[in-house]
Amino acid sequence: MNRLLIFCAAFVVLTICAFRTTLPIEPASSPKVENKHIKWLTIQEAYALTKKKPKKFVVDVYTDWCGWCKVMDRETFSKPAIVDYVNENYYAVRLNAEQTQDITLGKETFKYVSTGGRGVHELAAALLRNQMSYPTTVFLDEKFQLIQPIAGYLEPRTFHQVITYFGRDYHQKEPFDQYKAGTYAKEFKASLAGK
Repeated sequence: MNRLLIFCAAFVVLTICAFRTTLPIEPASSPKVENKHIKWLTIQEAYALTKKKPKKFVVDVYTDWCGWCKVMDRETFSKPAIVDYVNENYYAVRLNAEQTQDITLGKETFKYVSTGGRGVHELAAALLRNQMSYPTTVFLDEKFQLIQPIAGYLEPRTFHQVITYFGRDYHQKEPFDQYKAGTYAKEFKASLAGK
């Protein structure tokens, strides 16, 4: 009987060992899907690039403490149709309105200005026309001239309408409301559908 017990115990141990060796050590991983991202540049990088290859600028003016800035990063700047359009048609710039480093563009240098509480960077103030609100999306033409700042969170559909409106110079041809209802509806109807 002892032999039978020893035999059964050995059989169980061998069976367990046999199954353990056939199990994978690490779980098989599924292939990773690459998420698209906007190719963010510093303002200095974009400024230098536009001298060689002119493009419009879209500038995301944000602060580290801004909650709606983070929502815009997550919800708006991640949409494939937006990523593709921005990367193709703009130099995309992220500018922290409270950064302390000087920024030199051409012959002009912009500095951080302390105001007692939270300070502000002179370049951010100039781009926002001293209307400090975050997030604000600023559009500049190929010659670094201000087209328009747009304050506040922009949901994906609205942001796509705006980037295509300025990106293809429709702002020089028709009012935005007319563009949304007519031209945009015809040309970009499916751009954000299901994305």
